[in-house]
Amino acid sequence: MFKQSSVFLFLLFNFSAYAQKQYNVFDWKADVSLNTYLVQQMHQQYQLRAKNFEQALTGKAQTLAYINSVKERAREVLGNFPEKSPLNAQITGSVKQEGYRIEKVVYQSFENHHVTANLYIPEGKGKFPSVLLFCGHEDLAKATESYQKIAILLAKNGFVVFVIDPISQSERVQLTDVTGKSLTRGSTTEHTLLNLSSNLLGTSIAAYELFDNQCGLDYLLTRKEVDANSIGCIGNSGGAMQAIYFAALDDRVKVIVPCSYLASREHTLSTTGAADGCAQIPNEGSALLEMSDYLIAAAPKPILVLAGRYDFIDYNGTLRSFEDLKQVYTSLGDTSKISLFTFDDGHGISKPKRERAVQWFRKWFYRDDRPIVEPELHTLSDQELFASPKQKVNLSFVRELTIDKRNIQRFEKKAESRAKFAQLSSKQRQEALLKMLNIEVSEHGITTEEVGIVQNKEITFHKIIVRKENEMPLPLLVYYPLKPIKKVVIWLSDIGKNKLADSIQLIKQYVEQQEVALVLTDIRGIGETADKTELNDPKYFSKDYRNAMLALHIGRPLLGQRTSDILTLLDFIKVDPQLKDRSIEINAIGLVGLPALNAVCLSPSIAQLNLYQCIYSYRQVIDQPLAKDRYGIVAYHLLEQLDIPDLVNWIGSEKIHFYP
Repeated sequence: MFKQSSVFLFLLFNFSAYAQKQYNVFDWKADVSLNTYLVQQMHQQYQLRAKNFEQALTGKAQTLAYINSVKERAREVLGNFPEKSPLNAQITGSVKQEGYRIEKVVYQSFENHHVTANLYIPEGKGKFPSVLLFCGHEDLAKATESYQKIAILLAKNGFVVFVIDPISQSERVQLTDVTGKSLTRGSTTEHTLLNLSSNLLGTSIAAYELFDNQCGLDYLLTRKEVDANSIGCIGNSGGAMQAIYFAALDDRVKVIVPCSYLASREHTLSTTGAADGCAQIPNEGSALLEMSDYLIAAAPKPILVLAGRYDFIDYNGTLRSFEDLKQVYTSLGDTSKISLFTFDDGHGISKPKRERAVQWFRKWFYRDDRPIVEPELHTLSDQELFASPKQKVNLSFVRELTIDKRNIQRFEKKAESRAKFAQLSSKQRQEALLKMLNIEVSEHGITTEEVGIVQNKEITFHKIIVRKENEMPLPLLVYYPLKPIKKVVIWLSDIGKNKLADSIQLIKQYVEQQEVALVLTDIRGIGETADKTELNDPKYFSKDYRNAMLALHIGRPLLGQRTSDILTLLDFIKVDPQLKDRSIEINAIGLVGLPALNAVCLSPSIAQLNLYQCIYSYRQVIDQPLAKDRYGIVAYHLLEQLDIPDLVNWIGSEKIHFYP
């Protein structure tokens, strides 16, 4: 242990030369390796899904069984909703328009969490069929011109329309300063950051939005103007994703119209990568759910898919998913209830799509299939449509419980379940940790390949590749001292092994000790296998966003995969003739310390773990939602069972040392 740890790290990162490529172990373009690996794993899951789907089409009974199975799996991945509170709905204003009126509505979904919305009510005697309208990612949300126009067009054609602001948009920005100003660069960023902490607690922003929308339907059904048996929903972009989820989970909806979002999850994640946090659900891939499955769960309800041929949403994926739907409806004998309307434009619910959507709703609720022509429509400003008293829920309600605050509450409430988990035996905790991280204890051994040597100014490193079946190769730099080895020291760093290898300050410590072997490695997604910067949109605040989200999608979080890499490294040490049976010390700089901590919990062979610049509790993640580069330490439901101090207690604090 170095006595002046902070001084040591200063020397390491400030006086070393730039890391050099001669320390690379792989002779291939390794920056795509992790994504390639994850995509292959995902394809295996969807191959099984394709096999199951093919079987589902062999007869009507098999199709119905598949539909029921999808519903169960959708409930599983989208579950863990908050407890409903009384709606306490308020009508805060009304705007009279020609042929309809707009009421400004605020309701609660869970206690002290407010949802803002506009209710469009046609003139005349009800009860009217009704449509829930779910907004995409426009900052104006319900006041977006195209959403106002589809709501007006529906109202003028005999529908009550409820337009709901999503979390993080318009009046519902969650992360703000005291004046209500957003602390992020927009809704996609806020969705993603809030999703991170929500995943740790076993839920997601997609689930929170779905819950808000279901409570919105609860409110809609309290209105005397509404025919409870004639409810439809429509959504655009991210709102279409909500409409798709809604179709699977809420039987009260009878007609569904998603616009500009239905595609192939498999194809999207393997090409352009994950979108923002409100569209990503952990374990969706391992549950064998494609995007089309959520709509299949609603079969044989009438579904109209709206698409733009030149949308950035993959149109071929739209066709693929629609083909799934068509085959299911064919098997059920209800092909008249499924339709695709494509227009030669891009993303969004444009006039031709709005006209076709209203025609579709009238066809099923009014038995009227005449074409709809949209006239000139007058829209209002966002100021005229605001529903909360101070135009932001954060400012309007003193006790407003935002998602970040609720996650803090939930973390604190989970202390009891974490305490119960701590009472399990050591073996039970290890088994639970393996399951939580989805680590399989493989009976297959490792193979090693020495691919060269590289000379530091002080020592010679052996370049070694360690391979294990069904896992990524692990690149090692190993220094074997001339004297008999008494101790093996492993170094890991968020910035990669190459910079460590190039540090004179680090290497001199081990040359002087003489009897210490040094092992430097890059666990997956770091150093040699770090993803390309340009493939991870900076608005998501995570340099490994696409791979971290894909890993969560397939049910194998990066935290678990990186823990597996360290366990593989330990397997290498056990079989290396010069290293086996020696005392092992791990030093980790940054968040790589967390997979190292898991590995120590799972392997008693590690004598000491020194953690530099690592978080000491996941409470820091919950309390700091704006922090960057933390998706790699997320495991779904993790904080329901353990926190970092729990791991330290189980291992023994004498083995673990934290340094700034």
